[in-house]
Amino acid sequence: MTLSELRSKIQNKSARLAVIGQGYVGLPVAAMFAEKGFNVLGVDVLPELVAKINQGINPIDGKEPGLAELLKIAISSGRLRATTEHNELGDRDIFLIAVETPVDENHIPRYEALRAALTSLASVMKHGSLVIIESTVAPRTMHDVALPLLEEYSGKKLNDGFYLGNCPERVMPGKLLKNLRLMSRVAGGMSSDTADAMIALYKNIVEADLDAADCITAELVKTVENAYRDVQIAFANEVALIAEAAGGDVWKVRELVNKSPMRQMHLPGAGVGGHCIPKDPWLLVHGANERGVPLRLIPAARSVNDSMPSHMAELVQDALKEAGCEIKGARVAILGYSYLEDSDDTRNSPSEALAHILLDLGADPVIHDPWIPEYNGDVYERVKGCDAVVMMVAHSVYRGLDLNALHATLKNPILVDGRKMFAQEPALRQGFAYYRVGSALLRE
Repeated sequence: MTLSELRSKIQNKSARLAVIGQGYVGLPVAAMFAEKGFNVLGVDVLPELVAKINQGINPIDGKEPGLAELLKIAISSGRLRATTEHNELGDRDIFLIAVETPVDENHIPRYEALRAALTSLASVMKHGSLVIIESTVAPRTMHDVALPLLEEYSGKKLNDGFYLGNCPERVMPGKLLKNLRLMSRVAGGMSSDTADAMIALYKNIVEADLDAADCITAELVKTVENAYRDVQIAFANEVALIAEAAGGDVWKVRELVNKSPMRQMHLPGAGVGGHCIPKDPWLLVHGANERGVPLRLIPAARSVNDSMPSHMAELVQDALKEAGCEIKGARVAILGYSYLEDSDDTRNSPSEALAHILLDLGADPVIHDPWIPEYNGDVYERVKGCDAVVMMVAHSVYRGLDLNALHATLKNPILVDGRKMFAQEPALRQGFAYYRVGSALLRE
């Protein structure tokens, strides 16, 4: 099949799609294309996940507006079906790959899931298939990893037996469908014709700019945008530490700085989590040293942001010491365990890091999160008798906390706020020892 023939099949929606990986990216993508009239096969290695999808049950918890309803429609229409079997991929025209691409403890990309997906589909894909990688990957991964694997395991050649491109996702939990529809995308093709075919496909679900590019540009754009954000957050966090040491309030400083044109200081906080921001800067810089690029700023930003859970533990220690308590043996309530408000996504959770630090210090962390089954329940019952409460995630349910009721449940009325969830005056009036990231003056 030629690209021209494939574009015709995209236009009349007879192109058969497979979306490999049915997580935060792949599931909404599969459901959206099914809604638009395409026949879609969702593929995942988890049988329980596949079973839920085929029953029309949304496996993603947390607030995800519209996804549950969209999935039910896609399944009931018969246009979406899920499977664990890669041998069912032989009749597909287009493959979208949305699998995890983590980095290890040495910040090296781990592409086990990507390699497995590519080798499995390569052995069964038909002539003229289009393979699109939506996963975020390091620069040159398309040329140095994806292309060789597909050619080796398929026995086909690029732009003859198959076509290849990458269109990195730009989604965030809590806004999956909105981001997919309204965020611009970069269609990186191994040829300009491939990029054009990708744009023809994504026009069905994307209501924003679709920019054609080569694969290296697309790889760079996605990793750069998240590295940029990581650096900006690190700047805000370091300013917060400076403000604390100087006896100032970073939140007031940020407000006034941002009144100056072209200044947009980010929010400081208790740490940076999720699948993307802690990982993508390392994907961006992967291999740069070997190519003679000295790395200074981006690794430093990662270090600053990774240190924030440790700083939260220091604030807890300071608060307990001020109250005449030792950290060893203290029961410390951690409110929020996901990395993002109103989400169940715990990947690279700063709260998890804080819990480990507190354990190492001899404390007893008590965790609550309304979106995670093992940690949900009544928040006041969960924190009852604790020596301190640490606000780590800005879940909407926490914004409605009754400070009087919270005060009454605690052994020591200590509130350490890592997300500026509460105003100073109400907390102090309620009798809390109120500690906040970047606000040393509140503790004087």
